[in-house]
Amino acid sequence: MMDIIVWLIVGGIIGWLASKIMRTDAQQGLFLNIVVGIVGAFLGGWLGGMLGVGGGDINQGDFSLSGLLMSLVGAVVLLAIVNMFRRGRVR
Repeated sequence: MMDIIVWLIVGGIIGWLASKIMRTDAQQGLFLNIVVGIVGAFLGGWLGGMLGVGGGDINQGDFSLSGLLMSLVGAVVLLAIVNMFRRGRVR
């Protein structure tokens, strides 16, 4: 149970940081920050595996610096894709 709480908190922080980087923080609340952080972690882990960067992400229980950075990169990529479809351009 404690792992889920930590996972949600870290996912929320990563989603919040990604929304600050992409300047979409005013458009989303706490719930969307958590969703962006968790889905972005999956995307970051997948992209890292495809590019051979290695390391894990927060969804694999890797709370190392490289795992957190891969999750953040995935969340930023996710927000860029959402912005591209929403506005027709990446912000």
